[in-house]
Amino acid sequence: MIKRKLYLLLSLFFLLPILARSEIPYPQKSIKLIVPFPPGGSTDIFSRVLSEKLTEIWKLPVFIENKSGGNGLIAVDNFLKAPADGHTILIGHVGTFSVVPNLYEKKPYNPLIDFIPISTIAIVPNILVVNPNLPFKNVSELVQYARQNPGKLTYSSGGNGGASNLAMEYFKEVAKVDINHIPYKGAMPSIIDLIGGQVSMTLTGAPPLIQHIETGRLRALGIASDKRIDAISSIPTISESGILELKGFEVTQWYGVAVKSGTPKDIIKKIAEAIKLIFNLTAVQSKLKAEGAIAQTNSPEEFFALINSELIRWSSVIKNSKIQND
Repeated sequence: MIKRKLYLLLSLFFLLPILARSEIPYPQKSIKLIVPFPPGGSTDIFSRVLSEKLTEIWKLPVFIENKSGGNGLIAVDNFLKAPADGHTILIGHVGTFSVVPNLYEKKPYNPLIDFIPISTIAIVPNILVVNPNLPFKNVSELVQYARQNPGKLTYSSGGNGGASNLAMEYFKEVAKVDINHIPYKGAMPSIIDLIGGQVSMTLTGAPPLIQHIETGRLRALGIASDKRIDAISSIPTISESGILELKGFEVTQWYGVAVKSGTPKDIIKKIAEAIKLIFNLTAVQSKLKAEGAIAQTNSPEEFFALINSELIRWSSVIKNSKIQND
């Protein structure tokens, strides 16, 4: 009898680690996708795709919460206050993960410590667009005018320190032009005022611009990537402008998702697998392609490395451009 009890105790002792490693049931309730921008921009487009497909896969509601303002700090604060159980997911872009932390002397958050990067979901080429009432038909004409008339032109962005702000400041630095910055609270407000003629141009992600380019409300001058976009293949790259300083010019936006640090590994694995499945679907890739984006996933380790390298890159640009936070 004693031997039997001892055997049962030993069996339980060896079984405990196996039980501890068993998968945590997930998801157990509705999922919240936190987006640091107002509806209508690239992040909103990707979050709607993710919300729809995750709902289909997990058979539970997946809601989108747009928490714009404060350079994304409102969204990140909301995200970090949620439990680390995978039921709150952050969708952001290069600005969220690698730019905003560099804008403050005292970093408001550290994406390499406070977040667990899951995967990128898309790469988006930026497009330089102008109000069609302006006379510029190509990048060369714009740069020539800007050099002869420093400070006369303006550009809009989704906010100080955002991806479009940095992209345009980088363009100004390389092209050697002086163009005044008018920040907005999100990509769509900045685009609406550009269409209305309140500003001269913007350099931002393709998805919210494509339809306005096709209808003539905006004029595209150049693509800020190494190759043209299939959806608007007639538009040359900025590198093709013939301006020596802009040869090889490339600034793209990347988008990804993260969960809060401390989220169990089993849950991280499930989210990563679902994201890889979704953004490798032919229908999703075709949808993003039509919007001027490229679906792209990677591993948590690869995404972590990307965030780290971009933190270093954009820290230098911010210092050189003296960009201020909102």
